Amino acid sequence: MEQESPAATRARIFVNAWNLSTPAGLLIAVLGRARIRGGPDGLWLAEGYRLPFPVARAFTVGNVLITPTAFDRLGPDVVAHETAHARQYMRWGWLFGPAYVGAMAWSWLRTGDRAARNHFERGAGLERGGYRDVPLRPCCRRRESVRV
Repeated sequence: MEQESPAATRARIFVNAWNLSTPAGLLIAVLGRARIRGGPDGLWLAEGYRLPFPVARAFTVGNVLITPTAFDRLGPDVVAHETAHARQYMRWGWLFGPAYVGAMAWSWLRTGDRAARNHFERGAGLERGGYRDVPLRPCCRRRESVRV
């Protein structure tokens, strides 16, 4: 994972507070009855999330990393992956949610997997997030080979 500079970390903290994604993440964590603690680089770690949605080992809203389990169990790769999503929130703001859902649908249509061709998951590192790369469906492979 590329290390954020201190200035980039401060910018992410400020922008995600200003665009209200971090306050929204904290509210989601509270509603999910997660235990919230400070994490590295201005992140909040919310563990023990109890709501049934979304179905994920971990997810991020603003600078809040949320998991139904504990981040110590998931390991540093998952934290690095979710931190990349916090940077994506800084760039996309409230558009991140709808754009992510669209990217997830696009990936599923092309591969049958919600993450393999999801621009945001690929940008955060598929393997670090516990995802695997899967091949395109046969119909999409033919179409892509025509473009080349």
